[in-house]
Amino acid sequence: MPGARVEARALSRRFAERTALGALDLTIEPGEAFGLLGANGAGKTTFIRLVTGFLAPSSGSLTVDGVSPADHPRDVQQRLGFVSEVSHLYPDLGVERYLRFAAGIRGLSGERQRQAVANAVETFHLETVRKRRIGNLSKGFAQRVSLAQALIHDPALVIADEPTSGLDPLQRRDVQTALAAEAGNRTLLLCTHDLDEARSLTTRCAVLSEGELVVSGPTEEVLAGETNLALFRGTAPPHEAEVPA
Repeated sequence: MPGARVEARALSRRFAERTALGALDLTIEPGEAFGLLGANGAGKTTFIRLVTGFLAPSSGSLTVDGVSPADHPRDVQQRLGFVSEVSHLYPDLGVERYLRFAAGIRGLSGERQRQAVANAVETFHLETVRKRRIGNLSKGFAQRVSLAQALIHDPALVIADEPTSGLDPLQRRDVQTALAAEAGNRTLLLCTHDLDEARSLTTRCAVLSEGELVVSGPTEEVLAGETNLALFRGTAPPHEAEVPA
């Protein structure tokens, strides 16, 4: 199965006296579409920063395919693509030029770079804006470019952090369709508080509340019934609430 394996064991991150993530045990299997759910401040962003190597654990361990992002951040970062809620792109560059730049810093050159850019333009339907400045794009097109740069080097792991926030319904559908098309080709870690998006894009999920794991299991089972708000409030018993596969 293609994709990366992410494994957290007793993973904790503290900021002074505040615990942002506490003793988290979590495994994301290769090729899995996994949702990390929770309200704002639940610990989702902290987990992302730990996976990408921008933060180091206070205690416990985290590995991507057996490699610690804290100890070897570049090795892990070469294996992942990242799509954020706000597209951090260069507004003065044209779309195609920016994608060449994104491919270049991922180590692609010559024919490999040319083909990667051409594939990205086709996959994300950027033909009509390929020469347009990024700063002149709609938010929907900008998010497509963000997806294209995240996937241009064929990463084993894609992290999508609230990728459809602020988009209109048509733009949301386009982004969700693009992410769904990657199912089975790589590991997807989707961080969201949109339950419908989690249901449509992930097969397994975990819910965090105030840095603690509330429940994990198959998405359709975790999000079944009418107790979802209780999960987000953290009122379900932690860890023992795990839903069997």
